[in-house]
Amino acid sequence: KTDVLHLAESLYPALSGGEKQRLHLARVLTQLHQSGDKKILMLDEPTSALDLAHQHNTLKIAREAAKAQNAAVVVVLHDLNLASQYADRLVLLHNGKLVCDDNPWQALTPERIEQVYGYRSIVTKHPTLDFPQVHAAA
Repeated sequence: KTDVLHLAESLYPALSGGEKQRLHLARVLTQLHQSGDKKILMLDEPTSALDLAHQHNTLKIAREAAKAQNAAVVVVLHDLNLASQYADRLVLLHNGKLVCDDNPWQALTPERIEQVYGYRSIVTKHPTLDFPQVHAAA
């Protein structure tokens, strides 16, 4: 699933940043599978060093793990469009304080994005899928 089997004989320092991230994901998925009843998968910026295809694959894998393992998944992302596509809930923080904990449509409003990020935006519906997309206002 994480496309790392071909790296089995590679030395870790020789791996690219994206390969390291995919390897870490494979490791935590293995640990999640072996854990007890209450499972939490925590991922901190799991897509930061990945190309577009691997970004989406990583988040699809996390979502599938949540369903298959009956696990909670907590992911830290700064890409609002990726977050809105894959998350059931978005938690927005500003200066370490909770601003919002809601579904993507309620969380990602132009007013809230400006409040949290100081960035003027337009929020539209994805043309074929049901999730909000954030665009620059100017």
